[in-house]
Amino acid sequence: MFRRQDTLLVLCAGAIASLGSVALAQSFPSKPVRMIAPDAGGGNDLIARLLAQGLAASLGQAVIVDNRGAAGGMVAAELLTRAAPDGHTLLFYSSGLWTSPLLEGKTSYDVTRDFAPITSAASTPNVLVVHSSLQVNSVKDLIALAKSKPGMLNYGSGSLGSSNHVAAELFNSMAGVRIERVPYKGTPQALNAVVGGEVQLMFPNVGAALPHVKAGRLKALAVATPRPSALAPGLPTVASVLPGYEASAITGVFAPRQTPPALINRLNQEFVRLLERADIKDKLLSSGVEPVPSSPQQFATTIRAEVARLTKLIKETGIRAE
Repeated sequence: MFRRQDTLLVLCAGAIASLGSVALAQSFPSKPVRMIAPDAGGGNDLIARLLAQGLAASLGQAVIVDNRGAAGGMVAAELLTRAAPDGHTLLFYSSGLWTSPLLEGKTSYDVTRDFAPITSAASTPNVLVVHSSLQVNSVKDLIALAKSKPGMLNYGSGSLGSSNHVAAELFNSMAGVRIERVPYKGTPQALNAVVGGEVQLMFPNVGAALPHVKAGRLKALAVATPRPSALAPGLPTVASVLPGYEASAITGVFAPRQTPPALINRLNQEFVRLLERADIKDKLLSSGVEPVPSSPQQFATTIRAEVARLTKLIKETGIRAE
């Protein structure tokens, strides 16, 4: 049993640690902040830079976006695991961060164990687009063509585990077709390949796809949300043909695991305030992104639910690293 003196020592140690955490949060930042983000030029990079600009103005320190999109986010994740837990290194990434380890099998990190979630940031539905020359005008047309000419169609994909990769493989499984994956360095390169006719189709996020659709370079067949989305006006859903189909990208902000709770809360307040700012919300919505700020606890719950859902999907569909 603890003696009374032991109990007092434990309480004092806890109080000192708490005070140290609060002091660190109050003195933060003491130098420029590094925000590790996906490949330059993509939709998530644009969100990261928008938030970095707002955060820099609020903190009075530079916030430098460091693009590390290789290996489906695993390179970026490993950088975060080696960073000091002082708030000066953050990670802004999408659901590929927790999908890639499920596909690879064994990685050096576990999202639910090694990172401290700060907030979810945005949700972006995927949309099914095809090259303008492809003679299909609906999801049913595409499925019929894929079944009539097995192996003829290819889809462009960003990194392993990206939302557009998972969306396409889910489509293959649920439609009973085999449209082959052509991987590219990142999502922007894959989208350019569809526009250029190197591959026939893709499931990019709606914000990246719509400018090409409006310009007539691509045809949008359907959105991957369960119900019609205001972010893709007039588009039917893939689920109207394949009931239960859903694919969207969730992005959020993380810190290293041992970052003090007071500092996590400070960062959460900063990011939530930015995501709720009218001008930033308008910019995100106009680019096809829905702001979804949350508490650290809510974001952690979302990730656990996504990991469970994707684990089931990967087991059922047989998606795996190539």
